Amino acid sequence: MAPQQDAGGAFVTETKLRRGRCGRPRLDPEAVRSQTIGVRVSAAEFEALQAKAEQLGLTPAHYLREAALKRRLPDPPVPAVNREQYAELARLAANLNQLTRLANEGTFVTVTESHLQRLAGEVNRLRLALIGVERGA
Repeated sequence: MAPQQDAGGAFVTETKLRRGRCGRPRLDPEAVRSQTIGVRVSAAEFEALQAKAEQLGLTPAHYLREAALKRRLPDPPVPAVNREQYAELARLAANLNQLTRLANEGTFVTVTESHLQRLAGEVNRLRLALIGVERGA
């Protein structure tokens, strides 16, 4: 396109406006929520969720997402074997504590080398059992 002169003698060029993409910019592909989890709730549960979400200025979906992903859940239950081993370790520690208390009070306490070795071996066995390692493996 050739430049044209206006009435004052200045050159005027006609430019076409370039149309860019309109609308919201695309999200990072990692941030796009493409998966759906269906959760059925009763009418009363939905009303309760909606009320809690409104108090925080959120939609029910956003409230559930935040509640599920941001809150700390209870610890998983401790396996029965760990509870048993923990109880055994507690008894062992209580006996050792009684001996230590007597020794600190000035009572003469005799602990043989073999008893100390057995105690150390038992502590190691219990530690390994708590993490699921079999003895001799």
